Amino acid sequence: MKSRSRIGFGLLLGVALGLPLGTVYNVVADKSTQVQPLSLEELRAFSDVYARIKNDYVESVDDKELIRHAIRGMLSGLDPHSSYLDQDEFKDLQIGTSGEFGGLGIEVGMEDGFVKVIAPIDDTPAQRAGIKAGDLIIRLDDTPVKGMTLNDAVKVMRGKRGTPIVLTIIREGESKPLKITVVRDIIQVKSVKSKVLDDKYGYFRISNFQSKTTQNLLEAVRKIKKELGDEFAGAILDLRNNPGGVLTGAVGVSDAFLKEGLIVYTEGRVKDSQLRYDAAPDDVLDGKPLVVLVNAGSASASEIVAGALQDHKRAIIVGSSKTFGKGSVQTILPLKDGDALKLTTARYYTPSGRSIQADGITPDIMLESLELKKKESNGIDPLKEANLSRHLSNGSKEEKKDDTKDAKSKDKKSEKVTDSESLAQTDFELYEALNLLKGITLVQPGS
Repeated sequence: MKSRSRIGFGLLLGVALGLPLGTVYNVVADKSTQVQPLSLEELRAFSDVYARIKNDYVESVDDKELIRHAIRGMLSGLDPHSSYLDQDEFKDLQIGTSGEFGGLGIEVGMEDGFVKVIAPIDDTPAQRAGIKAGDLIIRLDDTPVKGMTLNDAVKVMRGKRGTPIVLTIIREGESKPLKITVVRDIIQVKSVKSKVLDDKYGYFRISNFQSKTTQNLLEAVRKIKKELGDEFAGAILDLRNNPGGVLTGAVGVSDAFLKEGLIVYTEGRVKDSQLRYDAAPDDVLDGKPLVVLVNAGSASASEIVAGALQDHKRAIIVGSSKTFGKGSVQTILPLKDGDALKLTTARYYTPSGRSIQADGITPDIMLESLELKKKESNGIDPLKEANLSRHLSNGSKEEKKDDTKDAKSKDKKSEKVTDSESLAQTDFELYEALNLLKGITLVQPGS
């Protein structure tokens, strides 16, 4: 039994303990809906249970509170993402796309009665403390998580900036639970980061999808292209541990790399839930090759981007596992008393018609999750033809290059090798993605 918590607003695709990212949210105005009337027998059963609780429960229960519990029960029984939001939860949701919020900085869900970390968000207390995707939180300080709802657990993890909380965690590969102290903070999420790799490739990391993510990505790409000029040869888009965010951000990022075609569509029972998004005729990379990095922490909006680029064969998807598999749309329905319903109303599909729900995106190239160590040299250089006595000369008619230039060239080459080795040790998946991108540019015409 799995469930996930979300706090956001707008068309969203996920919580980050203060900010939801990951679930597609469609906010609509309150409207009357015709429904089939309940049968007398069903109404009598509900009335009987209600009367039993009112009369026999060990403590007196307020009528309004009891009705709210009944509504929460109806919604929680549907699927892991439908829920009832009281006024405070609804207000939390409405601040979810600003990129600034209070908390620990993790996308969380519920699995087998424990809080599961879907992904830590970049540059947050949780990531700095060493929280990892897949961790199961079993205690919050001295309080067991078992028996708590996800919303209750989230409320415990929230708190004033600067206050610590001890998370007791079960992690795959560890023989005993880990205790990790995380200090709460105001989280400011920078959606897009970029840098140059190997003097000719752009690296773009999207940690979550916010309302300005597309604009920030386009600015980052333009900056890298201007810096590299004609040397710019391709790009890596890193969506690992990206739990989702604003749907329009996912559509905009996909559109940035596509010249035409469908990006994503949704299907549900009501007309309002049937949406289509198509690409505009431009490509920010001008056709240069693109590699996309994903993992099990890539969810929802990330899966929309990966699925669209994969279906259109615009990018090669590389990762250590399938993506999370969050492919449903939640509609926020405000109620007259200030509360709201979060109701699953549709599934979203990739351009080829694949539903990602409970399946995810399978990488084109699957990588093992490895950690590499540099092999110590024995101090003996390998034997080459040039080392043999009386070896033939190269036979080239070119004049011998200046020794000083040769030395500088060798030093520069050695420096690049060192950087590459460092990347292989610190981020093997990115190292492999870069090697793949290099291979593509070697054989692609015009590269």
